[in-house]
Amino acid sequence: MAKILIVEDEVDLAELISSWLARHGHDTETFNNGDDALLELRQYKNIYDLLILDVRVPGKSGLDLCKLYRQEGGLAPIMVITAQDSLDMMEKAFTLGADDYIGKPFHLKELKLRTEGLLRRGHLPDTKSFHIGDIELDTALRQVKKNGQIVHLSPKEYSLLELFLKHPHHIFSAEEILRRIWESDIDAMNDTVRGHINRLRKKLDKPDGESIISNIYGVGYKLNS
Repeated sequence: MAKILIVEDEVDLAELISSWLARHGHDTETFNNGDDALLELRQYKNIYDLLILDVRVPGKSGLDLCKLYRQEGGLAPIMVITAQDSLDMMEKAFTLGADDYIGKPFHLKELKLRTEGLLRRGHLPDTKSFHIGDIELDTALRQVKKNGQIVHLSPKEYSLLELFLKHPHHIFSAEEILRRIWESDIDAMNDTVRGHINRLRKKLDKPDGESIISNIYGVGYKLNS
């Protein structure tokens, strides 16, 4: 499952794209203007695996968002969609950092194929297993081992560990983790994150050793890599 941000001011089209991608297993966030999308990206830049940006939206345009996101270090692939299907517009989009370009109107199946292509070559490595010390996470089997022995994790504990291993240098705030792991659970709070991380530490940390997950005071949590 990928986390995808959609910026499209045509409400019906935005809902159609979102529901189509959700049908194929993705989690989407939709914005109808560029200013709100920019605030979202600045606060939660690293949780998105793909951006789909319409060029003509209120506030910051899709091209403005593309440029600012790249200037501020955003790495996720970007697909630009526009009714202005011209070579000049295409050149401008690619120059500003877009990875793909699709003109309106388009078939949803084409959007899906392009989305899958971008995700395959996206900013996250296409890795089936991750290692840190004596801990191994196998994404194909959804299995975690410590010193070669299977460690039984809850689904949320597994998702937390996978998130940290895929982003080993990123400090995640509790709010960011809630959006990524508990996106549909309105009852989840910062204490929920803290409790799951503590249980993960108990299962994976070495006795008298450094914890696998550091608490960066006042900021959030980071993998001890």
